[in-house]
Amino acid sequence: MTRERDTAMESLETRVADHYAVDRIVDTIRKALERAGADPDAPRPEDLKPVDEFHTGGQEATDALLNQLDITKDTRVLDIGCGIGGTARHVAARAGCHVTGVDLTPDYITAAKTLSKLVGLDTLTTFKTGSALDLPVTDKAFDVVLMFHVGMNIDDKKSLFAEVARVLAPGGTFALFDVMRLSDAPLNFPFPWAETSGYSFVDPPEMYREAAENAGLGQLEERNRLDFALDFFNRAFARMEKAGGAPPLGIHLLMGTTAKEKLQNYVTHISAGDIAPVEMIFRAPN
Repeated sequence: MTRERDTAMESLETRVADHYAVDRIVDTIRKALERAGADPDAPRPEDLKPVDEFHTGGQEATDALLNQLDITKDTRVLDIGCGIGGTARHVAARAGCHVTGVDLTPDYITAAKTLSKLVGLDTLTTFKTGSALDLPVTDKAFDVVLMFHVGMNIDDKKSLFAEVARVLAPGGTFALFDVMRLSDAPLNFPFPWAETSGYSFVDPPEMYREAAENAGLGQLEERNRLDFALDFFNRAFARMEKAGGAPPLGIHLLMGTTAKEKLQNYVTHISAGDIAPVEMIFRAPN
């Protein structure tokens, strides 16, 4: 990688990290927990579910992907773009395994560590600040690598898959759930992952397949979750209408003042068939 390209990548990653940064996020979540009737000093893992899995479908989507994988207490799991650690905690609690999470945003990593300790899952989770293109982990260290709604902020899919291939053990699995392009229609910003097009890289499925092939990863599964996403949001909006507004605890806490506009644009483009969340599962050679 040239110095110019390296500098450009660092600048882009700084913008992405800044986009997701939230001031005093743990305090905000603790106050929301209290308003929701949960103990802010000793919440249960399930109390955090409305906010801590920042991707389409939340835990429902997480389980839909995990149900296709073989994860036991001995499985070494890496979660790329772990956010505030919700998916990592869910996998750790579900399988009893150790999960390492990596994220660009220092505020998210601090929150992930604090929240994991609050719910008693700190011994099963480790969180590190780092880039998906330069993961702070050793070669062949993981049996399963997960990635939920991260690729939309990464232009260089080829380098992303090469880095995943580096850290996967022989025969290891890479499972992802990303928003992907289904049409050439222009996108109206902002979205949950980007305020502007300058750091949004929503690519078609074939770019992921090509990057995987270049990295030597074989594809096992692929599933378009457009219908699931529309149903999920319809159910969420119906609950909000019935309740007279957003719940105290939810992913809106992570999206700032433009949360409503971001979700509206996202749902509009899903409804039009321009974009959709897609599952893909790949396997490293033995």
